[in-house]
Amino acid sequence: MPKYVIERELPGAGRLTPEELAGIARTSCSVLSDLGPSIQWVHSYVTADKIYCVYIAPDEQAIREHAKRGGFPANRISEVTTTIDPTTAEA
Repeated sequence: MPKYVIERELPGAGRLTPEELAGIARTSCSVLSDLGPSIQWVHSYVTADKIYCVYIAPDEQAIREHAKRGGFPANRISEVTTTIDPTTAEA
């Protein structure tokens, strides 16, 4: 199944409290539960003004539906074509 990186513009994201982040996570998990097992949240990276989320989903539309139902921005959705890491240099 395809993997996606979602860029969410959220000014002040890096200043969100642990409680606020937990609330965002709960909302996301609730929407994911409603959408069914075909879409999965892997993890997210919080920066000063954005959150970058990694999801596994059947298509971009599933990501957009999650964002719509959760009230989250999805400013840019990019399908991951491959991954590399330090072990890639050893091939």
